[in-house]
Amino acid sequence: MTTLTLTNRLESYLELCKPKVVSMIVFTAIVGMLLAPGATFDPWLLLAATLGIGLASASAAAINHVLDRRIDERMQRTRRRPLPQGAMNERQALQFAFAMGLVSMLILVLFVNPLTALLTFVSLIGYAVIYTAFLKHATPQNIVIGGAAGAAPPVLGWTSITGTIDPHALLLFIIIFTWTPPHFWALAISRRKEYTNAGVPMLPVTHGDAFTRLHILFYTVLMVIASLMPFLTGMSGLVYLAGVVVLDLGFLYYAIALQVRPRPELPMRMFAFSISYLLGVFILLLGDHYLQLLIR
Repeated sequence: MTTLTLTNRLESYLELCKPKVVSMIVFTAIVGMLLAPGATFDPWLLLAATLGIGLASASAAAINHVLDRRIDERMQRTRRRPLPQGAMNERQALQFAFAMGLVSMLILVLFVNPLTALLTFVSLIGYAVIYTAFLKHATPQNIVIGGAAGAAPPVLGWTSITGTIDPHALLLFIIIFTWTPPHFWALAISRRKEYTNAGVPMLPVTHGDAFTRLHILFYTVLMVIASLMPFLTGMSGLVYLAGVVVLDLGFLYYAIALQVRPRPELPMRMFAFSISYLLGVFILLLGDHYLQLLIR
């Protein structure tokens, strides 16, 4: 194992948590909290829910690093992660992951509510074990089936406030669930050779780029329909509708462009835009919600 300074070691443990991914998860969870009926700015509840969900997400990310170590060693994009670089061993990473997972469950059970703790635990197992250890290697539809875990955070945020699962919270789940396949398949097209070398049956590897581009378009259409549901159900208003239509048109542009003129740089451009898209949708949901409260 590589000898590291304290700063390097701390940076390695932070990288193990996938901070960029976890920050997106926490953001969508916070939006779920603030959209929930009866949401208040109770700082202790918001802090406990955010910390509990964030630590659980970081725990799942660390377990993912351990289970994907050999794949990461064979991919250019991931070979500089802490485990392939020898910054720590698998036992240390698992101890760190389990400690975060345990603390997250204690926080959620003691300071939030049991339903949020249960759903968070199910999501952790769904991503870290069911998706990473089994689905990722078993089927080219891995990201579709495993996407449910990644779509859970806004529901977790919602239940942390209300203690119940609301249909509007499930709309947020559906938006992320339908967004996940085109988001990851765009990356998979760009990194198809790496996934092939690593032996991961991503859709472009098993069925080719053309088939994957068609599926990206199909799921993009589903995502657009899902993104309109908050307005159609009365959850959001015209401000959200106007903004999300612009974002939807941008996403559809990339999905259609991949069909008619699949230039090599387009998949990564779509991947980058998809991140901005999801952030934009949830910012619009939050902004529209509080604008309506002000008007009332």
